[in-house]
Amino acid sequence: MMKVFTASKSVWKLLILLILLVLTFSYTMFQGGFVSWFLFYSFLPFALYAFSLSIYSFQSLEANIQMMKTEYYHGDALKLKVFVNRKSRFPLLFMIIEVCLEDKQSLSIHSTQLKTLVFPGFQNNISLEFKMDSLLRGEYVFKGIRMKTGDLLGLIEKEKLVEIEKKLIVYPVYEEIIYRPMESHYDQGMAATRGRVQRDSSMAIGIREYQPGDRFSWINWKATAKRNDIMTKEFEQRQSHDVNIVMDCAPDSHFETIVSFTASIVRGILRKGANVGLMTASNERSLFPIRGGEQQQQKIFYHLAKVKDQSPRTLDRILDTEMILIQEKTTLILVTAKLTKALIGKVGFLSRKSPVYVFLMKQDNEAATQNEISLIAQARAGGMIVKYVYRGYFAEAFSEVRRK
Repeated sequence: MMKVFTASKSVWKLLILLILLVLTFSYTMFQGGFVSWFLFYSFLPFALYAFSLSIYSFQSLEANIQMMKTEYYHGDALKLKVFVNRKSRFPLLFMIIEVCLEDKQSLSIHSTQLKTLVFPGFQNNISLEFKMDSLLRGEYVFKGIRMKTGDLLGLIEKEKLVEIEKKLIVYPVYEEIIYRPMESHYDQGMAATRGRVQRDSSMAIGIREYQPGDRFSWINWKATAKRNDIMTKEFEQRQSHDVNIVMDCAPDSHFETIVSFTASIVRGILRKGANVGLMTASNERSLFPIRGGEQQQQKIFYHLAKVKDQSPRTLDRILDTEMILIQEKTTLILVTAKLTKALIGKVGFLSRKSPVYVFLMKQDNEAATQNEISLIAQARAGGMIVKYVYRGYFAEAFSEVRRK
């Protein structure tokens, strides 16, 4: 239907051009004189160019996009190179070249940076460079290059969209954090450990028969000599350093800070040698089981690049339905910008089963409200760990995390 409308529109404009030409010639023939013929000859080049443009094959144009890399971080600048190739040297007075994005929100933000006007003339090859300043977090899908031209009268228009699917991902910016987990030394309370997480067993509680994979240093030589069979020590497992993170995705002006801090602690935990998992509940629920390694960081960062603050539920209501996150000997970290009485009550209940940290996001020089001060005092009186985190000072998040 759209193609029929476009074709009929082009035919109608050609008819208008033909009518104007006939009217101008008729006026000249009947009126005569220098002025009439001057008007006719002045209009004739524009009319002839418009007729020539109407039969020019604009669909033969070829275009391509070239980018240096496909992974960026929030705030980076992007340079795009666009190449347009014409098979004919038909003179074009002007051409509007636009790089099209699939996401309408991204398009509205960068529309002025992805469109330009050029004057090709007789050029066959056109090379342009577009620059997008300060990229926002997200996934950018380039769906093609749109090119438009026309005549000076505005009657004949030519347009072509060259479909080119290219993607780039913009990860959230992170800050370097030295993660200091709270390690339980059995009956000696809580203490911060500064070294890299060790996954070995720690305290011998018995002996058992040797199994493939046991270390040579675990062999109990006295028991081996008595039983005439290789016996190894059996250990009580050390406190787990696995961490589960729940990120608040409710609409909030601090959401970018929440995402950035979550990315920072994920990276800090994995560099410490511990495992980490993440749960978000935006317009849809996403759960990343506890894992370690570079691949886990890549998966979480990719998700954080695309997640949006579209959660219809508050964080305390999400925790009510996500009891699977509460595992024995696993630390739970909540990242939010809204502290409520319901959330404090839920944290108090969860902290009986495993350590729970609550990090409250703040902008630079943003003061805490009276309600937040009251709730934090109440939480700390109950032995909970709640701490303010300011953008630009993420490194201090675990520097003084302790029970008060």
